Amino acid sequence: MKVLINSSTPASTPTAEHRPQYFSSYVVNKSIAIDAGALGLSGTIEEQSNIRHVFLTHCHLDHIASLPVFLENAYDPERETVAAYGHPAALADIQKHLFNDLIWPDFVRLPTPRHPLVKLCPIKPESPIQVNGLTVTPVLVDHIVATYGYVVTDGSSTVVFGGDSRPTSRIWEVAKLAPEPISVFLEASFPDALAKLAHDSAHLTPGLFGAEIGKMPEIRKLLAIHIKPRFYEETVRELRQLNLPKLEIGLPGFEYDL
Repeated sequence: MKVLINSSTPASTPTAEHRPQYFSSYVVNKSIAIDAGALGLSGTIEEQSNIRHVFLTHCHLDHIASLPVFLENAYDPERETVAAYGHPAALADIQKHLFNDLIWPDFVRLPTPRHPLVKLCPIKPESPIQVNGLTVTPVLVDHIVATYGYVVTDGSSTVVFGGDSRPTSRIWEVAKLAPEPISVFLEASFPDALAKLAHDSAHLTPGLFGAEIGKMPEIRKLLAIHIKPRFYEETVRELRQLNLPKLEIGLPGFEYDL
């Protein structure tokens, strides 16, 4: 599988050694997306139009910020409506607080109710969805709003998107049943000095990140993501001090062959 970390800035700036991820979104095999934070800000209109399935982890702004822009870019009355999948509560919040004809036009019924810009598709925990040769399994994780992580497989390899979460277990149990080799995208939002803030906002620090490794199946590659830009250098330094041989710092604008 190929996974692109979307970037809201040109890949050449800043340097590869310090390339913060301001918004969260990923494109798998150029055909489906996980989250939409920077989805509408990355790639050409044609590349965006080829994505007809978006799996949302939750409703926080850094994960849905460019969803309206993406939907405008991807809209094609001759093609299937873009489907946005997610936890029922998350999709209800997006409808209520975003596509409400106040913050943004209601793309769930525009331009026509029969062919809108987006179809919101509630999905149940651990009920796999098959799209474009991929099986996507949502798994509940521990965040402050209803949140899914996703286990994505093409039958010969697997990628786990851990979502925003405190320490959790179930997603690793589900991943152990998936085809190997397995790669993981896991958040490390705050440095260890801000452990209380991480707990209160339901995120990981490098120390907690390291503790999750023991719960995981055997993995091929571990990518640290969702590092808060304000604390990027400190958090990356602490991650590297874990001395995890398979660890890489996820780079926005880079496509990984997993």
